[in-house]
Amino acid sequence: MINFIDLFAGIGGMRLGFEQAMQELCLQTKCVLSSEIDKYAQETYELNYKEQPEGDIYSIKQFPKFDFLLAGFPCQPFSYAGKQKGFVDTRGTLFFEIEKLLSEYQPKAFLMENVRGLTSHDQGRTFKTIIDRLQNLNYGVSYLILNSSNFGIPQNRVRVYILGLYNQQPVLSLKSDLGATDSHEFKRSLSQLTLFDSFANANSTKVVADILEANPSTKYDCSQDFTARLLKFTENNPEKLHGYRLIDHRNGNSIHSWELGIKGECNDLEIEFMNELIANRRKKKFGTHQDGKKLNLDEIKTFFDHENLIGVISSLIDKGYLKEIEGRYNPVAGNMSFEVFKFLDPQSISITLVSSDAHKLGVVHNGRIRRITPRECARLQGFPDSFILHPKDTYAYRQLGNSVSVPVVREVILDLFNQVNVLSVA
Repeated sequence: MINFIDLFAGIGGMRLGFEQAMQELCLQTKCVLSSEIDKYAQETYELNYKEQPEGDIYSIKQFPKFDFLLAGFPCQPFSYAGKQKGFVDTRGTLFFEIEKLLSEYQPKAFLMENVRGLTSHDQGRTFKTIIDRLQNLNYGVSYLILNSSNFGIPQNRVRVYILGLYNQQPVLSLKSDLGATDSHEFKRSLSQLTLFDSFANANSTKVVADILEANPSTKYDCSQDFTARLLKFTENNPEKLHGYRLIDHRNGNSIHSWELGIKGECNDLEIEFMNELIANRRKKKFGTHQDGKKLNLDEIKTFFDHENLIGVISSLIDKGYLKEIEGRYNPVAGNMSFEVFKFLDPQSISITLVSSDAHKLGVVHNGRIRRITPRECARLQGFPDSFILHPKDTYAYRQLGNSVSVPVVREVILDLFNQVNVLSVA
């Protein structure tokens, strides 16, 4: 029997992946403690595991003995003291709570998951501190940076997985693989597969179309007004929306609010001006501002010198697409005016699900222009349809954006146990 604890558990995605792996290996497990501070995530966890997690980890005074620790801990900055040695103080962080548990209980192994940015946070010092601290507790440590799209789920999600064994170095056959950088590269790589490759990868490579519900509730449909604007923009060919982002401060494969007339209809000249402004404002000759410099009239005339320039600008300010500050002009940026900020390409992978806007991902499917459903989000994270989602969509979307990709956890755990006799670790 492998006793394990599930910390910062969310809705239990790491636990599910771990238990799936153990079941495949015919090993019995028991979760002896789980902890999650969010009460709505606790509700979903209880729906699936018939137990309510403990709350704030700081309030848990005693832990039962355990063999394996699972933790998807939040990334927090550490404080640095000592100019020469660069001593790092982890006290006051959630990672410090993990340190204390590993030091006191000395479990056989652990798996931690975090965002890829943890490895580069504070110029890599945060990650180095974590590895050093774990090694100082007599754990051999290995880590992998993996993309969920390589594990049978159509989501571009890159995460770091940190594995540790007590007094032993983890041996893994898996190698770090960042996968495709975006849905466009993924689609190109699929088209370049040979017939043999396509057959070999048929069961492992999935695209968004594979996880879509056939006929979800109409409550996920975009509003009639927004749908009409999109149909007008695409000339009644909504499939043109595949892969498009709806955002006002980027050029490229994007649709802008002025092209849809969200704040007021624009004529062709006004649309041309806004698109030219977006395309040119980030050029180095105007400065190195990350999101583009505010331009004056003389700068604007270098790429848009029209006799009615002042009238165009005045009209766009009145409609709310453009703002003027001390003689300089900039788009009124932001994607909050859109019901959907990204339309997924059914024949590629999704962008990374995040808690703040998982509910604003869209798809064109079976003649409908709609948002993806919570169940589709769950499938993008590799949860089986038997997994019960929170009954309120608002919480379900948020929880799934915060969750882990279940199949990745399963494969990482399987790899560890297949390479090393974890049960014999002492």
